[in-house]
Amino acid sequence: MGRTKKVGLAGGFKARYGATVRKRYVEATVESRKRHSCPKCRNLTVKRQSIGIWSCGKCGFTFTGGAYTPSTKTGITAKRTASGLTRASLGTNEMDNQV
Repeated sequence: MGRTKKVGLAGGFKARYGATVRKRYVEATVESRKRHSCPKCRNLTVKRQSIGIWSCGKCGFTFTGGAYTPSTKTGITAKRTASGLTRASLGTNEMDNQV
């Protein structure tokens, strides 16, 4: 008897589109469907509402993020840069107030 492959989420594609595309589809779908931690209350209750819109089931916090993950590498870098700029500007304002 022949064995059948376990295809999972990509089963609807059958033998079409190639193995790499089907693997990437499964990877993105699994990532978008799993629960993520909320940036506000830190609970694992964030779910995707639609493309790029994420919402926490506990505190109701709604925010934007990536299409398949609540935070992207570019977003993390931008947040880090912005917080550095904010700290730097706070430092100069404090110096101005003291003089």
